[in-house]
Amino acid sequence: MRHARRRVVRRVTRLAAVGGLLIGGAMVTNAVASEPPDPSIGVPYSARPATSMGTDLVSRLGTSRTAGSWVDSAGRPVVAVTDEKAADEVERAGARAKMVRHSMSDLKSATTTLRSAPRVPGTAWALDYKSNEVVVRGDSTVSASDWSRLTDVAEGIGGFVRMERTEGTFTTRVNGAQPILSTAGRCSAGFNVTDGTTDYILTAGHCGPDGSVWFADDRGREQVGSSLKGSFPGDDYSLVKYDSGRAGQGADVVAVGGGKGVRITGVADAEVGQKIFRSGSTSGLREGEVTALNATVNYPEGTVTGLIETNVCAEPGDSGGPMFADGIALGVTSGGSGNCTAGGTTFFQPVTKALTELGVKLIVAKQAGAGTGASPAPSASQGAASPGSSAPVTSEDVSGLLTRLTDPRNVGPGLLVIAGSLVALVATRWIRAEQDRKAYRQYYSATWG
Repeated sequence: MRHARRRVVRRVTRLAAVGGLLIGGAMVTNAVASEPPDPSIGVPYSARPATSMGTDLVSRLGTSRTAGSWVDSAGRPVVAVTDEKAADEVERAGARAKMVRHSMSDLKSATTTLRSAPRVPGTAWALDYKSNEVVVRGDSTVSASDWSRLTDVAEGIGGFVRMERTEGTFTTRVNGAQPILSTAGRCSAGFNVTDGTTDYILTAGHCGPDGSVWFADDRGREQVGSSLKGSFPGDDYSLVKYDSGRAGQGADVVAVGGGKGVRITGVADAEVGQKIFRSGSTSGLREGEVTALNATVNYPEGTVTGLIETNVCAEPGDSGGPMFADGIALGVTSGGSGNCTAGGTTFFQPVTKALTELGVKLIVAKQAGAGTGASPAPSASQGAASPGSSAPVTSEDVSGLLTRLTDPRNVGPGLLVIAGSLVALVATRWIRAEQDRKAYRQYYSATWG
């Protein structure tokens, strides 16, 4: 499967007669091969994942009687509960109950104590619902004395705080999938959004301060837009306002490499145990699983809270890119540790919070049967699932799905090839082949985290 993922070629492909460019996850400019018009405008929480039963039960039972929910290997929701009555209610609803000692209130109280301690860059913590613990991690930059002091704080909280050292460093993944560039660095677009009047790119907040001007080329000739309304640290999101004011046709599609795309049909909160995909030009399309929520990461630049923790790999060059499942937008890449050779941890800014705070809505494809809107991308065989389909992707589907996505025969109305505009002509000069990509990485090595 590793070789299949590596065959998701990260290049810009030219076609005659049509112009356009996929920047990171989002479609930039307004001409796309075989792309139907009229994407609809989604709203925060416009789609609910199939696993939302667990979230609903936790909300109904309260933080003193529950300690989170997740999805088991069979796709069944599991709810951590602290009393037998709550367990009975969960079972009657059709989910599985797991009795635990510590409630969500206990876990959140522990994170409050950790946040009040002196800040240690290179550390992170998250709520591990499955083990009923708060897991604190320290990377290779954390000194023995700082780690010892933080361990003392954890021991004072109680035995449900687990301390772990991790290899590598926690860094923001500046640079990115089919890049947009500015003097602030190099990043990738996540999703296209709108306030009803103007369209924007939703990306990571650490990519650059408000006012940063972004280009599609390294010579500053093809201007995309400028940053505004960013939040970092604290959160990790920002908007890039299109100079034209419009994202154009194909705004409801995210790139997955090799000139292919996935239609986005909604937005939702992530669930622990959920199978997810992430796209980025450095490491291509990768799949993984949500391992924890409400993660806090102490980056060198500052602390970010409320992140989604996953075991999907990422590398410098993947920042700001989209994370999604079943065509549902979930997050934009913030940072992490490790790489796609040895594996690692990657954190994502939840899209739902970003949309709410920024006052914008996701531009989504209309569901099948909803007028002239775009339908999910077709799969290679009848009834097979794809990331853009409305059917859930099970753990058994993942390997076959990645293989189908990398098959050149699967180019269809929902699998996009990028047009030959001037921007694409410029981009193909330095992302045409693996050798060119490596040379490009070396050229921009000074900006890599």
